[in-house]
Amino acid sequence: MGSSAAAPLLLFLLATAAAAATHPADLAVLEDLRKSLTNPDALGWPDNGDACGPPAWPHVSCDRDGRVDNLDLKNAGLAGTLPASISTLEALQGLSLQGNDLSGPLPSFRGMSSLRRAFLNDNDFRSIPADFFDGLTDLLEISLGDNPRLNASAGGWALPAGLAASAEQLQILSLDNCSLSGALPPFLGAMTSLQNLTLSYNNLSGPIPAAFNGSAIQRLWLNNQLGEAKLSGTLDVVATMTSLQELWLHGNQFSGPIPDAIADCKGLYTVRLNNNQLRGLVPPALAALPALQELKLDNNNLLGPVPPLKAPNFTFSGNEFCAAKPGDACAPLVMALLQFLAGVQYPTKLVDSWSGNDPCAGAWMGVTCVQGKVTGLNLPNSGLNGTISPSLANVTTLSDIRLDGNHLTGPVPGSLTSLASLQKLDLSMNDLSGPLPTFKPSVQVNVSGNLNFNSTAPAPDGQPSNSPGGSPATPNNSSPGSHGKSNASIPGNGNGKKTSSAVLLGTTIPVAVSVVALISVGAVFFCKRRASTPPLTASVVVHPRDSSDPDNLAKIVVATNDGSSGTSQGNMHSGSSSLTGDVHTIEAGNFVIAVQVLRGATKNFAKENVLGRGGFGVVYKGELHDGTMIAVKRMESVAVSNKALDEFQAEIAVLTKVRHRNLVSILGYAIEGNERLLVYEYMPNGALSRHLFGWKQFGLEPLSLKKRLNIALDVARGMEYLHNLGHHRFIHRDLKSANILLGDDFRAKVSDFGLMKDAPDGNFSVATRLAGTFGYLAPEYAVTGKISTKADVFSFGVVLLELITGTTAIDDSRVGEGEETRHLAYWFCHIRKDEEKLRAAIDPTLDVTDEEIFESISVIAELAGHCTAREPSQRPDMGHAVNVLVPMVEKWKPVKDEAEDYLGIDLHLPLLQMVKSWQDAEASMTDGSILSLEDSKGSIPARPAGFAESFTSADGR
Repeated sequence: MGSSAAAPLLLFLLATAAAAATHPADLAVLEDLRKSLTNPDALGWPDNGDACGPPAWPHVSCDRDGRVDNLDLKNAGLAGTLPASISTLEALQGLSLQGNDLSGPLPSFRGMSSLRRAFLNDNDFRSIPADFFDGLTDLLEISLGDNPRLNASAGGWALPAGLAASAEQLQILSLDNCSLSGALPPFLGAMTSLQNLTLSYNNLSGPIPAAFNGSAIQRLWLNNQLGEAKLSGTLDVVATMTSLQELWLHGNQFSGPIPDAIADCKGLYTVRLNNNQLRGLVPPALAALPALQELKLDNNNLLGPVPPLKAPNFTFSGNEFCAAKPGDACAPLVMALLQFLAGVQYPTKLVDSWSGNDPCAGAWMGVTCVQGKVTGLNLPNSGLNGTISPSLANVTTLSDIRLDGNHLTGPVPGSLTSLASLQKLDLSMNDLSGPLPTFKPSVQVNVSGNLNFNSTAPAPDGQPSNSPGGSPATPNNSSPGSHGKSNASIPGNGNGKKTSSAVLLGTTIPVAVSVVALISVGAVFFCKRRASTPPLTASVVVHPRDSSDPDNLAKIVVATNDGSSGTSQGNMHSGSSSLTGDVHTIEAGNFVIAVQVLRGATKNFAKENVLGRGGFGVVYKGELHDGTMIAVKRMESVAVSNKALDEFQAEIAVLTKVRHRNLVSILGYAIEGNERLLVYEYMPNGALSRHLFGWKQFGLEPLSLKKRLNIALDVARGMEYLHNLGHHRFIHRDLKSANILLGDDFRAKVSDFGLMKDAPDGNFSVATRLAGTFGYLAPEYAVTGKISTKADVFSFGVVLLELITGTTAIDDSRVGEGEETRHLAYWFCHIRKDEEKLRAAIDPTLDVTDEEIFESISVIAELAGHCTAREPSQRPDMGHAVNVLVPMVEKWKPVKDEAEDYLGIDLHLPLLQMVKSWQDAEASMTDGSILSLEDSKGSIPARPAGFAESFTSADGR
């Protein structure tokens, strides 16, 4: 009985012993490792041929199948190299090799799907293969830190995008001091499981990518980058990472203010921002973080009071604080000026000057003092951006404010009207929006050259707008849109004089300082005579701005057929004219041009001047009497339906409310019988689609990456303005490459606003008739008819994809596994994570063998992927797109010796001579176009299957 019971036990022990025997393949790998070391005795491995035992070899553990699942060789004094066969340890879950003297190349870990933790830090590895991270699907933690010569001979290395696809579960990535270079990879911010990211002491540069927005990372160490070009940009993205506990950014070149939103990072307990270029006021919310134990702010350009922080480790030396002790207040006058500084985004030259607690003792730049009191703020032509802070009203002794010639936006604060000593306020030549608050009659106010002033909108800060009975529009107190000059030839000005039969309506149009000035055409319209008497013909001559006379922005001369002429200097009128005769004036901003003028400019709408055709009608090239080029969109008589007329009126209404350098400007319109014409600024290089899809056909040069990035940024800025920054918020509804026009310097402007709709507040959607172009329509809009600004973001994402692939939004050649692959957005989202497929998808005219180019395209691809997300809530707003694109454009700026192509024009010539040179160059162009015949529908794909036959592209216009 006993012997029979012992037999099964013996069989069990034999089976267990057999299971513990080391798998031959794994044993071979361990022998390879032993041979690759210069001191294999340090392993302490016997020669019994069975690593899994019993007894198991030191530092080795195995699973029940005899597969090696852990190698723990940390701090073992090993020297030599790692064998390439180590990646064949299929069951290996843990690898600890840190603290040795291993060198040579790192073998690829490709396919080690069971590996969960790998510690290779504190060695001397010299190179890492591109496929090192491929297939590490179970990886939770990896450290390669303190391998300072890793790929150093090749100038460093960058994390491959394949890491994101392979290691979706990765929680800890430690790569300090291992020769990483280039930009911080955006995909790291999108890795949802990543908690600890430490990349200190490398050669990284550029901003923290926008893809980090909202990341769940808890420990972010990016400090002490070693190269000359360190990490830079603002901390805005960091403030959205509300899970942060440790933030080490010291020893870089981060700039801008510390965001107020950092208050949302309530778990922060250590923050090191020292040795950067941060500027501005320290937000009080930073000091109020409940868990904060360490805050280092030393050696920045911080201003204002030192926050009253009680953290045990708080240092703040080397700044420009107004007080020496935490919690001490600045003088109220200083705080008022510093809040103004915050509104204009802390320009460096002012930050460097505005320090201390007494503006008059410290000789602050632009600040004038009399007997110790601040009486003047004089910062004309200082490159200021941002808004005017109402805090200026707290500088109660101000008598003279000069902020002209900057780039200020937003309203004029009504609080400025409370300044009792104010005598002069010059805000001319900015981008401010109206109306103007009511100042005392004694105050000389100049707001000319602000194109966004709206005299009918409510005044800011509860102040009434200037009106009869308020401060009059005198030469020193100009009303919005005027130039501070009266004009005796304009009807309705009270002088009782008559003019010629032409009434001139001009607009204040600033001359661009970076390229050749293109002076916008004024508007001319004729008295409507008796039916038997045809209107007089006229010529329009536009003279460039005279630089010696800042008030003379545009001078428009009209010569009638009787030899008389009239001039205007840019004054704008609304309401009804008092002039005898049937003369019509119109709302400010809507310019009427005589049809006869446009017939003459287009040679009676000659076929040779046709630039393109669309759902509206035909676009013609025109040339005015003085050589100024225009584009004229003419509604075909058969298209004069109620819908077409609505779109005609909508485009006029929209374009007179919005004005931005990246939106095509309307110059005028004409209505006579069934004639409906719109006049635009001329864009010599035509539609973007022409350069992406038809460059071979038209004999053009393919667009460089630099031009494509500039175009993307220009479009993003134009759309951001429509969505968020203008006086009114709009949804474009038909953004596509055929509606993006290029100037002679290849800078882009968005056009075609006939389908535009008012945008609802917030992220809400509004139901509307389906319109737009297939391939660019957002899924939720095509299905439900409900639209929000996120539909434009989707269209913008498709345009980005066209820019990087050079293919159209819908392409039948892409039909593969399903109908949806015809759509560029759908197809691209399935291939962009695969580096090989991504490279193959990129426009062949872009050299993707250049890794720097490929990295930039990868960033754009990532942005396009977010913009074309299926769910609207997952798409960013256009401000996010601008933030992503700005550093990309900066990266690809030409070197100092690289000249920009401005048609061979010397930009150092006097302005009038530059205009003449431009006109000569324009005349020599054989066929500059705004939209070619073939191209106008070039990016309007065929109707997808399943849509009603009654819905066509023309219907959508």
